[in-house]
Amino acid sequence: MLVLPLLKITIFELVQAPYKWNPCRSNSWAKHHSSNSKNFPSVAMRASHSSMTSSSGSYEKSKSVWIWTENKEVLTASVERGWNTFVFSSRHRQLAHEWSSIALISPLYAEEGEIFDSESKRVATIFEVSNPQELQQLQPAIGHAENVVIDLLDWQVIPAENIVAAFQGHQTKVFAISKNHSEAQVFLEALEHGLGGVILKVEDAEDVLQLKDYFDRRNEVNNLLSLTKATVIRVQVAGMGDRVCVDLCSLMRPGEGLLVGSFARGLFLVHSECLESNYIASRPFRVNAGPVHTYVAIPGGKTCYLSELKSGKEVIVVDQKGQQRTAIVGRVKIETRPLILVEAKRDSDDQPLYSILLQNAETVALVCPHQGNGLQKTAIPVTSLKVGDEVMLRLQGGARHTGIEIEEFIVEN
Repeated sequence: MLVLPLLKITIFELVQAPYKWNPCRSNSWAKHHSSNSKNFPSVAMRASHSSMTSSSGSYEKSKSVWIWTENKEVLTASVERGWNTFVFSSRHRQLAHEWSSIALISPLYAEEGEIFDSESKRVATIFEVSNPQELQQLQPAIGHAENVVIDLLDWQVIPAENIVAAFQGHQTKVFAISKNHSEAQVFLEALEHGLGGVILKVEDAEDVLQLKDYFDRRNEVNNLLSLTKATVIRVQVAGMGDRVCVDLCSLMRPGEGLLVGSFARGLFLVHSECLESNYIASRPFRVNAGPVHTYVAIPGGKTCYLSELKSGKEVIVVDQKGQQRTAIVGRVKIETRPLILVEAKRDSDDQPLYSILLQNAETVALVCPHQGNGLQKTAIPVTSLKVGDEVMLRLQGGARHTGIEIEEFIVEN
């Protein structure tokens, strides 16, 4: 028998075994409760479930995930990650009993289009939506904490956005059923805020792993990166090389850029081209990031080479204070341009050297330390950079294997 670890209950919930809801039954709950027929059905969430918390980041705390499965591998992957509240169909109570014997779980039961706890108290109501008319009928009930599960049968993005807009400002928590982790991400990000949760209806544990990785990456941006001041000790023209312009699907603000460097042990904060210039129009989506060999920071504490970036890949955008967010690469341009070498060190002479090569152009700049007085420059163009100037670095382990930090002896010059 497979033995699973006993874990504390978190806000994450798993739904096991589908409830096959009759499409003709979309208003059956209201028929049984005619006093609420003018409002969207109100479903009270018990405190034992609504108060669940997690040790993970704030984004993860604000969302709920139920997983809909009959696969024990999915169970294992979920429980190992602290997701241990399950919902079973009423005909699978025996399965709930078996799984309760191998792991500490909190079972819920789906029956007649509703979800109940072990004390037969209603937790949520399920609705199928297959056309705009059914979507328009979904309205939040005023003054009630609700949990509603929406099954969008043939469409996703626009209905999810409409539901987010309709329920904004209400206590209602709306879930959507998704067939894979990519659909779940669409629901969680609709209109930036996303739905309150998703039901991941899968039989493959990889979808659980991918969804958890998505939450980890979203939570990562809530943590400040530690940036360090370094003093420029050398600026030298270096000849020609193939440099990479990274064009993002997001706009950057003054003080923001990408972390790049010749050595993984120290990445420079290279400013975007969002600042106004006499030489060329502002391009706030672009970072002229350096030659093809250069490391660039990506989510998950990893790096990759600039030459490996392509459309759809994610990078980390960082500002002077270390605040970070993820952004999607829209385009990468590699062109041969004149380069300039910049070397910097921290205060102590015995500290290692940090190096970066950049295009020798007025629009390419390194971010300065944040002083808090609003008077200092945001960035210094490499064409104006001189010995003694201070720039921002991200210090980290130098040894890397496929972009992942490892512990080993390494010398880079």
